[in-house]
Amino acid sequence: MVDLDHALSEARRAVAEASRVCRKVQKDLERIRSITKDDRSPVTIADFASQAVIAHRLTEALGPIHLVAEEDSASLREPANAGTLAEVVEAVRLVWPDANTDDVLSAIDIGNDDGSGRSFWTLDPIDGTKGFLRGEQYAVSLAWIDHEHVVLGVLGCPNLSADFSRPFDDPDPHGTMYSAYGGTGVWEQRADKPEDAGVRLRLLDSEAGQAVRLCESVEAAHSKHDATAKIMERIAPGGYESVRLDSQCKYAVVARGQADAYIRMPTKKGYREKIWDHAAGSIIATEAGCPVSDIFDKGLDFSHGSTLETNRGIVCAAPRLHGTIIEAIEALGLGAEPVAD
Repeated sequence: MVDLDHALSEARRAVAEASRVCRKVQKDLERIRSITKDDRSPVTIADFASQAVIAHRLTEALGPIHLVAEEDSASLREPANAGTLAEVVEAVRLVWPDANTDDVLSAIDIGNDDGSGRSFWTLDPIDGTKGFLRGEQYAVSLAWIDHEHVVLGVLGCPNLSADFSRPFDDPDPHGTMYSAYGGTGVWEQRADKPEDAGVRLRLLDSEAGQAVRLCESVEAAHSKHDATAKIMERIAPGGYESVRLDSQCKYAVVARGQADAYIRMPTKKGYREKIWDHAAGSIIATEAGCPVSDIFDKGLDFSHGSTLETNRGIVCAAPRLHGTIIEAIEALGLGAEPVAD
């Protein structure tokens, strides 16, 4: 029998340490770019370092684990990437001081599980790569899936403020972390203080007549913004408020009542979402009382390895709006598979 309280505590610690490493790399963007001559190298370094830290901490605390994650060490082992590997190891040592190169490479490869087992962890070490590179919002997303269901999730949002008045493009010095496991609600705490008890979220559902608040992806490649606009115009003819931000932070923003809906409309024919892009965020939202489904009102199915093979798109919304959004998608005929590029 798994001790979920212990697993959640260790997952919080791991995500907090990875968030600390990512924050350090993000602050060092220009130096890293100048050394590597590659504008994307900082997020690559943070990705690998975050995965190594979390895999190491979980195995150290919980024993051998199954982890489905985004990265593997193959490219880092190439001689041409020796400089990047050195930066990854240096970043990891911020929280794992005695780590050596072999330790870090081995830890990264713990994430090579294919998700075919009944129970496994899934990780997105940096969710929101472009947000990270802009110095804005990104997330460290960790979840445990058991018998096809997400039962535990931790979402580290290193730049997201608990203060609703702080703009999303103004990084918070402490960040926030959200965690939940089935039936216990959602807890919010500072991302840099995982030992604090934090506070339990209370869903703040907007009332009928108030402007509907939408959050959606910054990148047009991630969601069809024109389709979302049609949905919102139908369900909120009097107007709505919209904000765009990167990563699974959007799930947290809806869960804590700062927005009413997060809609992700499919953009590519045949594309299926990765499980690590939604596992932690989905349980944070549902435990806060916000239904999460695909655009056909089907629950997210995590039983097909690394992708949500039987789902298309995402609708996460406050209870009074979720069904209305699904009805609008159907009425507008927006459920058709996008045409090939």
